[in-house]
Amino acid sequence: MSDVVVRLAGVCRTFPGDPPVEVLHDIDLTVTNGEFVAIVGPSGSGKSTLLNVLGLLDTPTTGSYLLDGLDTTTAGQRRRARLRAARIGFVFQSFQLLPHLSVLENASLGGLYLGMSGRSRNRRAEQLLDRVGLSHRRHARPTTLSGGERQRAAIARALVAGPSLLLADEPTGNLDTASAGSVLELFEELHADGATIVMITHDPGIAGRAGRSMRIVDGRLSA
Repeated sequence: MSDVVVRLAGVCRTFPGDPPVEVLHDIDLTVTNGEFVAIVGPSGSGKSTLLNVLGLLDTPTTGSYLLDGLDTTTAGQRRRARLRAARIGFVFQSFQLLPHLSVLENASLGGLYLGMSGRSRNRRAEQLLDRVGLSHRRHARPTTLSGGERQRAAIARALVAGPSLLLADEPTGNLDTASAGSVLELFEELHADGATIVMITHDPGIAGRAGRSMRIVDGRLSA
């Protein structure tokens, strides 16, 4: 694996229209293995589009994106899906847990698209639920959990496949102050354990918890 996990060079993203709308402007970003980087910006700044590019959910109009040294820019849809499943873990503001599945079943889904056996997925999910302090709720349904517990379950799911990159999109946006603080402490612990994290947020205070903070305004990224 390359020491550089993320390398964006000259990335622009333009959406068609009359006139076309350029949302990202000449983005350069390098994230090395084990870094915790926060990207902070107001609504409409382009941070969600940047997250979609980093997560291989969207492709740059121009420029290049190397993930673990692999050029994703010209990769087809299937290859991008495989890379996404194997190398990227997502944590969303709205948790994205399936209400009809248990916490353990939700967490184990993180390995489904890699073809891991059910036994392997469950064993890995059990370990991660213990790591995030949720082993005692593994048989509960998400609807019975607090917001902080739901986000911890989502973090466990994101880590099941052993991703190179953990992408967090406003992960404390739906949490009260105490739960948000607890979740941020967990991200700090994961970073201390060697996880590579890119967190998108509108809150400079939350961004300050990362090892490095960058700002995006009008689609332009700066330190």
